[in-house]
Amino acid sequence: MAAALGEEAPDNEDYYGLLNVRREASQEELKAAYRRLCMLYHPDKHRDPELKSQAERLFNLVHQAYEVLSDPQTRAIYDIYGRRGLEMEGWEVVERKRTAAEIREEFERLQREREERRLQQRTNPKGTISVGIDATDLFDRYDEEYEDVPGSSFPQIEINKMHISQSIEAPLTSTDTAILSGNLSTQNGNGGGSINLALRRVTSAKGWGELEFGAGDIHGPLFGLKIFRNLTPRCFITTNCALQFSSRGVRPGLTTVLARNLDKNTMGYLQWRWGIQSAMNTSIVRDTKTSHFTVAMQLGIPHSFMMVSYQHKFQDEDQTRVKGSLKVGFFGTIVEYGAERKISRHSVLGATVSVGVPQGVSLKIKLNRASQTYFFPIHLTDQLLPSAVFYATVGPLVMYFAMHRLVIKPYLRAQKERELEKQRESTASDILQKKQEAEAAVRLMQESVRRIIEAEEARMGLIVVNAWYGKFVNDNSRKNEKVKVIDVTVPLQCLVKDSKLILTEASKVPHRIDADG
Repeated sequence: MAAALGEEAPDNEDYYGLLNVRREASQEELKAAYRRLCMLYHPDKHRDPELKSQAERLFNLVHQAYEVLSDPQTRAIYDIYGRRGLEMEGWEVVERKRTAAEIREEFERLQREREERRLQQRTNPKGTISVGIDATDLFDRYDEEYEDVPGSSFPQIEINKMHISQSIEAPLTSTDTAILSGNLSTQNGNGGGSINLALRRVTSAKGWGELEFGAGDIHGPLFGLKIFRNLTPRCFITTNCALQFSSRGVRPGLTTVLARNLDKNTMGYLQWRWGIQSAMNTSIVRDTKTSHFTVAMQLGIPHSFMMVSYQHKFQDEDQTRVKGSLKVGFFGTIVEYGAERKISRHSVLGATVSVGVPQGVSLKIKLNRASQTYFFPIHLTDQLLPSAVFYATVGPLVMYFAMHRLVIKPYLRAQKERELEKQRESTASDILQKKQEAEAAVRLMQESVRRIIEAEEARMGLIVVNAWYGKFVNDNSRKNEKVKVIDVTVPLQCLVKDSKLILTEASKVPHRIDADG
């Protein structure tokens, strides 16, 4: 049904306006309007081939509108969701409902099923590329060491590590999913890679399980089992067991996370990790519309720390966020601050400055593009130098504003202009089509109007001499402006019945009418 209806009628077609009836029109009013328009547009009443073709098109549109509005269920669907509701697959097997609430419930169910079918066809690719840059030569230089070295006046900036990872998902059934992932890493000329295959099964609405198999050239085979389970509506647990085989033997590992909703915006986590690096971690995360706050504490070997971080979310169209964190542990102290901002429809750019003792100063630049992440950690100095902190803070800001003005803003402006041009072309095409349909309808009404005028003249009834719809320009200062009015004399005369002009809420009321009678 929906497919047949969608073949000819435009998506924005107003069925009530097409039949010239109120949205509250009864079945009798719909039937009367349909019969009148069928008599007016019936192709057999026109001999001219062009008029016959136009009449056939309008006749089909009227028939489609009546077919939808005359059925209580399809009319309820159309009233709530428009044509997109009628195009939803599955209505033909749904029990016929009476209320709008039941129609809405069925539509949402069918929409969920359609989304599930779409998910079956998606691979959901995710990837990360990280390039570590060593720029310590910019600040940690000792002139006495370079006095006799040719070319030592230029600082050396090196790429000392790189990491690439990629994963895809392949839904096998409605409950089973295969996940294939791989990664390559290198640091100072040494590195390797690994590949992993995971099979996930959703066992019930409360949980799922996952088996993982992996192999690489650094470590041996890996076997893992991951289980997720909702204990209560507000509490869940995740357990991950793994066996890593290597030349040193089998290394078992176990990670368990217990989480609970403390309130609508707050989650509490308790994590226990046993294996090569055993640790106990607890954290509280509060996420609201305008902020994100985290406090965490870890006791473990070899790292124990306390961490507090805060992120403020600005409610602007660029989704700007500023963040800061403090981390104190046995390894020292690290202070981080930064910001991120949406630079295009699918891209988010962020920069973070990390200042620590004894870690030094680093600048981390991150670009998220759809499902891909590009990460560039730049190590500036091993010492706590104010100059490094200053350049790490001011440099990205200057580069961002320069890039925003010279590259991003012109690109977004050009993209917006292209979209507006497409929209204008689409609108102009729709307007032209509607205009052609209206002109065709007026030509098809000529014969009916002639008979109506003869009948009205015989009874000294109502004859519309002139009728105009639009805006007349009377102001002298705007006399050069084009007058945008439409002659609606013929359509109005066609609405005359028994010397009465019958207008409905769907009719446009003319701004000027000259009539006799």
